[in-house]
Amino acid sequence: MKKLQEKVGVGADGHFGKNTARAIAKHYELSNERAAHLMGQASHESGHWKHTRENLNYSAESMMRVWPSRFPDLASCEGYSRNPSALADKVYGGRMGNSPTEGKVFLGRGFLMITGKNNYRAFSSDMGLPDIMTDPDLLATDYAFDTALWFFNKNKLFDIADDGVNDETILKITRRVNGGTHGIVDRTGETNKIYEWLNA
Repeated sequence: MKKLQEKVGVGADGHFGKNTARAIAKHYELSNERAAHLMGQASHESGHWKHTRENLNYSAESMMRVWPSRFPDLASCEGYSRNPSALADKVYGGRMGNSPTEGKVFLGRGFLMITGKNNYRAFSSDMGLPDIMTDPDLLATDYAFDTALWFFNKNKLFDIADDGVNDETILKITRRVNGGTHGIVDRTGETNKIYEWLNA
C-alpha cells in the first residue's frame, strides 16, 4: 500500500482510507463508479489491502469448503493441508497455462490476486515487463495495483462498472473477478463504502 500511496501522491502511511481512495481515482483518472468497483474488488481480494501474495496455508476443513470438488473429504486433503506449495500445484497446476508443477510459481499475486501463467504472460507482454516471467513476485511487490487495473481493462470490467454502483453491477463484476460469488457481502460493502468516500 505504501508504494501505491507514494505513486499517487498521498501520505504513505500504509493504511487505506478516504484520502488514498480519492488520490487513486484522481491519479488514474477513474470515474467514481470505476474507481469504487476496482478498489472494492481489490480490497476484498487483498484482505483489505494487507496481502499481495496468495496464502495457501489452508486447513483441511477450509480446503473442502473452498474446493469441494477437489477435496470432497478429509482423506482427499492428505498431503495438501498446511502444505502451500503442494496445494498450489494441486489446484493451479496443469491449468491456466501452468505446467503440473507451476501452480506454486504462478499463484495469486497483486491486489486482485492475478493467477496462472497465462495471466502473468499477458500482463508481462501488455505492459512490456519481460522480467515478470522470471521474477513473478514482482506482481506482489512492484505492480500490485497495476495488475488490478490491467485485469479490469483486459476483461472490460470498467464497461460494466459504468452501469453504476448497485448490487447487480457488483455481482456481475464479482463473477468476472472471482469466477463465482465468494465474498459478495464484503465486496458489496467495500464498493459502496469507497463510492460514498469518493462522492463526499
